[in-house]
Amino acid sequence: MRRSKPKIFLKLYFVPKSEFYDAPLCYHISENFSGVITTKKGQLKGGIFLILAAVIWGLSFVAQSEGIEVIGTLTFNGIRMVIGGIVLLPVIAIMSGAQRAKNKKLGAAAQKTPEQKKDDRKNLTVGGLVCGTVLCVASNLQQAAFGYTTVGKVGFITALYMLLVPIISLVFFKKRVSLPVWIGVFLGVGGLYLLCMKNGFGGIETSDWILLSCAVLFSFQIMTVDHFAPQVDGVRLSLLQFFVVAVESTAAALLFENPTLAEFGANWLPLAYCGVMSSGVAYTLQILGQRDVNPAIASLIMCLESVFSALGGWLLLHQSLSMREVFGCTLIFAAVVLAQLPVEDWLKCRSASRK
Repeated sequence: MRRSKPKIFLKLYFVPKSEFYDAPLCYHISENFSGVITTKKGQLKGGIFLILAAVIWGLSFVAQSEGIEVIGTLTFNGIRMVIGGIVLLPVIAIMSGAQRAKNKKLGAAAQKTPEQKKDDRKNLTVGGLVCGTVLCVASNLQQAAFGYTTVGKVGFITALYMLLVPIISLVFFKKRVSLPVWIGVFLGVGGLYLLCMKNGFGGIETSDWILLSCAVLFSFQIMTVDHFAPQVDGVRLSLLQFFVVAVESTAAALLFENPTLAEFGANWLPLAYCGVMSSGVAYTLQILGQRDVNPAIASLIMCLESVFSALGGWLLLHQSLSMREVFGCTLIFAAVVLAQLPVEDWLKCRSASRK
């Protein structure tokens, strides 16, 4: 009699966002394996969006550090956000046309009531103002720090938001954080230190306090995006966020700086990259990605920007990577993976199977 081969069944899925900070991946292994893998497309797509944003931000560090040498901090951020908003205008026009065509095809059933439209406009306005104001202060502090310290230190201290996000969520929003996420966070901090801080801190400087404030503000920006992104259209929220940052930064620049056309002409390339890619594309990807990904996991994924910055320098600029930096990159990647492993759920499944 021919013996049948043991079948393997592996089910991979993401937990709902309502189960905040419980492991985002849940593996269920049974005795009958069939090689089937199922995923929630929303969270998988969100993770991909956040990784792409981290790649773009990682490559923008050099552009930002070059821009601060000639253009004032407030002027630089004001112009880049204007460019980012311009990039999104045709996208919104296309999306609006597609939505109108869809509504026309579906008929009255697809139309929102006046009350629903009013609520949507209110949520979009409030979300844009809150997210934009927090992002304005955080991004200007980060840009200013490039003029006082190294790119590595800017990347390390700013990325401490991955430690602050779960702490803020636990303290202010009473959101439970799973053990794998905590372990992943501390591994990530260690990896960032090895990758970015090649010569240690060298003493606490004024710029370090600026960057720490920046990390706190970016943590709140991640939390505000997490709150508003599921309620409104992500691209429109991103556009309004850019508009708020542009208006606030430009107004402050006119008061405290003296921008000239010569400055723009000498730094058009860093401005173009930061405006189109870092602002227009990456921040929009962040908003779209966070719709389906828990903030603790999102902050860990986005801290990969430091890794991609180092890898980009190695691949594109032929900069060398020491073993210390390679180990730091490995730790950060391991932290992102570990934070998504459902160790607690796996132990529960294993305990239940023994009963």
